[in-house]
Amino acid sequence: MSVPKRVLDHLKKTKLKFEVVPHKTVYTAFDLAQTLGEKLENIAKTLLVKVELPKLSKQGPRYYVVAVPASYRVDLKAVQKYLKALRAELANEKEMAKLGILPGAGTPFVSMYKDVGLLMDHALARVGKGLVRAESFTDSLRVQIKDLIRTEQALIGKVGSKGKLPKAPKAKKSVKKSKKKFATKAAFKKASAKGGSASGGKKIVKKLKKAAKKRK
Repeated sequence: MSVPKRVLDHLKKTKLKFEVVPHKTVYTAFDLAQTLGEKLENIAKTLLVKVELPKLSKQGPRYYVVAVPASYRVDLKAVQKYLKALRAELANEKEMAKLGILPGAGTPFVSMYKDVGLLMDHALARVGKGLVRAESFTDSLRVQIKDLIRTEQALIGKVGSKGKLPKAPKAKKSVKKSKKKFATKAAFKKASAKGGSASGGKKIVKKLKKAAKKRK
């Protein structure tokens, strides 16, 4: 799934310089960082937030793409406070589909959409070149963040906070068997050939013989 034509056309229209960065299929900003070996601070994590503004205030976008570093989490209370909104909540997938935004690969190129603004955390705004999603699970874009702010007329504020990173899966410990049981004489000989204990093996074979005589 390469970068969609409409995204490329938009970038051409806004004259935003970019570099296409191909990678394996990923669905989160954290996985993107792990895959490419990039610093989390240099990768933009974007979430679509729905806001309810006061009726008497100047009307603005009802939706904002909030962009924070991948090592951060979006602080909805901070978003609400910054926008002076009555309420701020994450948009659901139906709302995203209505706006034409792909869940899990939404871009910060909000001028492609209708009535959607860009709100960026100041920590991400300080980054030089950063990686952003491009409506693709296999290709991302490297852009100058300052150019992104300019072309998308982003608002800058403290709207994120450092979150806990996912823990790497623990490696399973291998359990070594200290003792081997030999069920037959053939197994004993095979083990002896590999350096097993001859005295211990002979005792086991004798026990097996006695058990066989009793069965007869």
